Amino acid sequence: MVVLTSVAKSLKNLKIQSSSTHLFRFRSIRTLLLQSASESVKLQQLTDSDSGILEVNLERPATKNAIGKDMLRGLQYAFEAVNKDSAAKVLMICSSVPKVFCAGADLKERKTMSPSEVQNFVHSLRSTFSYLEELYIPTIAVIEGAALGGGLEMALSCDLRICGEDAVLGLPETGLAIIPGAGGTQRLPRLVGKSKAKELIFTGQKIGGRDAMSMGLVNYCVAAGEARAKALEIARDINQKGPLAIRMAKRAIDGGVELDMASALALRKTAMNSSCTPRIGWKAWQLLLRGESLITKASETLHIAAQLIKL
Repeated sequence: MVVLTSVAKSLKNLKIQSSSTHLFRFRSIRTLLLQSASESVKLQQLTDSDSGILEVNLERPATKNAIGKDMLRGLQYAFEAVNKDSAAKVLMICSSVPKVFCAGADLKERKTMSPSEVQNFVHSLRSTFSYLEELYIPTIAVIEGAALGGGLEMALSCDLRICGEDAVLGLPETGLAIIPGAGGTQRLPRLVGKSKAKELIFTGQKIGGRDAMSMGLVNYCVAAGEARAKALEIARDINQKGPLAIRMAKRAIDGGVELDMASALALRKTAMNSSCTPRIGWKAWQLLLRGESLITKASETLHIAAQLIKL
C-alpha cells in the first residue's frame, strides 16, 4: 500500500534550507547526519526503511551533557531543522554519552553569567523546550542514566519517554534555592498529578526508572541499554501510520487536554476535518478501508500540501 510520507517530493524535492547545514552519508547508508555549528548536538536522519525518523544526539561528555550556551544553540538549530523538514515523521532525542541523558543546566558556565544573562538564558531554554513540545511530529525522549533538572524538563517536553532501569530522574533545583525554570512545574503535574509533582519538586527527590514508570512519568522502563531499541520500535510503528493523521491526532490531544469536554470535542472535529477533507481525506479513508492506496495522484498530493500550509 502506497502511503503519503512527504509532500516534499511533490514540491520540487524540498529539503531543509540552511547555509550552515551539510549532508553526510555514512558507509552503512543507514543515517544521514545534519551537522550544525554546535559540536554538542548532532541531528541525523535514519534512512532506507526508517526514512522519516530523525534522531538528535547529545554529545557533551565532559559535562555529562549539561546544557550551556553552545548546547542550547545546537538544540535550537536541531529543532528548527526538524520543523522545516517536511519528510520528518518522528523525532528521538538520545544521548551519546554512556549512563547519562542530560545532567541539567551547566552551573559552572552559569556562574560566569551576569544576572541579566542568566535570566535571558533561562527564558531561551524555556522557549526552546516549548518549541520542542509544539513540533508537529511525535517526539520520544530516550533516557539512559541521569535526567536531572533541565534534562528532565527537556524529556517532559517530549510526547513519549522511554528509560532504562538504571535511569535516575529528578528536579533537584530546590536544593539550590531555585525552582525548575524550563517548564517542569507545569509539565510534571500533568503527567504524575499535582500532589506527586509537589512532593518530587519540594524534596528534590531522585527516582529510578521503575518508579518513574509506575507513576506515569515514563511510558516504558526497559533493561539498561535497551531504551533506544524500544524507542526505535515505537518510532517505526508511528512511521508506518498516516503522517497527516498523526499530526492532527497530536494537535487534538495537546489542545483538547486543556479544554472542557465540549470544547475539546469541537477541536477534535476540526482536526478530523483537516485530516479528512471532502476532496482528499474522505477519499483516502474510503481507499484505506478497501485496502487500496491512500494517495494516487500528484494533484491530490499537492492538495494535501496546500492543506498542511493552511494549518
